[in-house]
Amino acid sequence: MTDSAQERRPRARWLAALIALVAAVAATAFAATITHTALAADASLAAASSGCGKTPTLTSGTRTISSGGKNRSFILKIPDGYDNTSPHRLAFGFHWLGGTMDQVAGGGTDGYAWAYYGMLSQDTNHTTIFVAPQGLNNGWGNSNGEDVTFTDDMIRLIENDLCVDTTQLFSVGFSYGGAMSYALACARATVFRAVAAIAAPGAISGCSGGTQPIAYMGIHGVSDNIQNGRALRDTFVRNNGCTAQNAPEPAAGSLTHIITTYSGCRAGYPVVWAAFDGGHQQGPVDGCSGCESGARSWVKPEVWKFFTQFGSGTGSPSPSPSVTSSGGSRQNVMVVGGASGRCVDVPGSSTANGTQVQLWDCHGNTNQRWTYTASRQLTVYGNKCLDASGQGTSNGTAAIIWDCNGQANQQWNLNANGTITGVQSGLCLDAAGTATANGTKIQLWSCTGGTNQQWSTRS
Repeated sequence: MTDSAQERRPRARWLAALIALVAAVAATAFAATITHTALAADASLAAASSGCGKTPTLTSGTRTISSGGKNRSFILKIPDGYDNTSPHRLAFGFHWLGGTMDQVAGGGTDGYAWAYYGMLSQDTNHTTIFVAPQGLNNGWGNSNGEDVTFTDDMIRLIENDLCVDTTQLFSVGFSYGGAMSYALACARATVFRAVAAIAAPGAISGCSGGTQPIAYMGIHGVSDNIQNGRALRDTFVRNNGCTAQNAPEPAAGSLTHIITTYSGCRAGYPVVWAAFDGGHQQGPVDGCSGCESGARSWVKPEVWKFFTQFGSGTGSPSPSPSVTSSGGSRQNVMVVGGASGRCVDVPGSSTANGTQVQLWDCHGNTNQRWTYTASRQLTVYGNKCLDASGQGTSNGTAAIIWDCNGQANQQWNLNANGTITGVQSGLCLDAAGTATANGTKIQLWSCTGGTNQQWSTRS
């Protein structure tokens, strides 16, 4: 039996509709797959420094650079079998008062087992680049922030030449070096993922900023002015939103240590306190009164475990540009406010140095088109940079345009959580007064997590 023409036409229409529906579903699934793949690619690129893919010019050994008008030195250790396509951790070890970079890099009397505070021997997969900087007068006075600037300069040099995971920067130090690690936790919370301070005698290297969260580990002997270590720890108990507590500490004569991980901390921002029965030591050994041995100490595996718990790009503001695309920069995009839906705009298409940027309805003209470069600059018109006015580092500093000069007040971290932070100040790009109207001024302000400090990009 055959169908009539009249019977075939409705079935044909139904079959055509079904085919169209299947095609549409398949196209949507294909587009979703492509989008997911593209996002995954962006995520991997976001953590890769501009040195990835380059033939390196840096080699392991001692280097001297100019920083703040002074010659500064450090020892660099690039892992054996270095792969310029695989982003590496970048870990700093700061020496104690009277110590040297050679002692940190060489491990002192313990040698390889304690090199870079034991991190080198713990890095069995050879996925970390190590740095041992040399302090002025064998210390870290950090006068006017010069040692933080020195650290910035080392990071910039290394990331531009070597393949670094920019979400995986770490610092550890003993005594004055612990104070320097604390200073970096205060001043560069959006650059470093975590720090560890061993027997830090207080904030003697300063604490510029000191209001943002960062993963923090404090290690201190109970007979070594432990109140100083507690005070530094408590800065980040507060900043990280942890539940305050009197962490248990071992009794004198117990020859042991107690490690406390604070509860209630913001996800990705742990605080760990390791108190031990001992004095001013960097490598205490359980069961041995006053013993100092990096080779046998519990410190190195605990510090390494603390640092390596963090996956790439997870849980913290990171310096990685979340808008990076192939080639290391995102070209000609609009920067859109999370609260307002309006764009970062140069008023009246001005090109004058000192013009403060604002929010304005997005229209895509050249005064709203920004490029994020491999040098972490946000440029407009091709030759003007977003700039922290007067190199300001305080709340309310105006975000302006200025001739590009490569200084730290023109460098920005585009973070995975949507914030944009100044490399020099650590402050967030902020729509003033949480306003959303046209003409709202853009400034720098302590990071609050508010939507007036969150930004996205649009082509």
